[in-house]
Amino acid sequence: MRLTVRTNLALRTLMVCATNPGRIVRKSEAAKAVNASENHLAQVINQLGQTGFLTTIRGRGGGFVLARPADEISVGAVFRTFEADLPFIECLSEGNTCPLRSACRMQAHLVRAVEAFYASLDPLMLGDLVDCNESLERLLALGDATRPGCQPARIMAREGMAEPVPA
Repeated sequence: MRLTVRTNLALRTLMVCATNPGRIVRKSEAAKAVNASENHLAQVINQLGQTGFLTTIRGRGGGFVLARPADEISVGAVFRTFEADLPFIECLSEGNTCPLRSACRMQAHLVRAVEAFYASLDPLMLGDLVDCNESLERLLALGDATRPGCQPARIMAREGMAEPVPA
C-alpha cells in the first residue's frame, strides 16, 4: 500500500501545528518545514480546514491552527479523509472493469486488509507522534513557539506500558 502525497503532507502539516501550539502557522512557514510547494500545500490545508482538523484564519495575520487538541486527532481519521475516495485496487472502484470480477474471491480479503490498516491507525493520535519528541520539535519549531514539558508517564500509560521507576 502506498499513501498519496496529499496524505503525507496532511500529517506533516498537522505535526507542524502540534509542535507550535498557540501560534498561527502561515502556509509559507509550513511549506518550508514540510518541504512542499505552497500551491500543493494550500489544497491540503483547505481540505484539513473543511474536514475539521484545522481552523483557518483569513486576512493579513492569517494562517491556520489545530481545530482541536492533538490528543483528539486520530491519525486513522486523517488518513481516511485523504485516502477514502481512492480505491486500493481496481476491484474496489466503482468503474471496475476487471475480467475476473465475477469469479474472484480476493475483493473481500482486500476490503478487510484495508480496514485493518485504518483500524490500526485509529487509536494513534497526533499527540502520540509529537509529545516528548524533541527531535521533531527541533525540526518543526517555528520561531517563538513554546510547548509544554514532556509528560512521559501519560504517553506510557496510553501505550499500555508501566510507569518509569524513579532513579
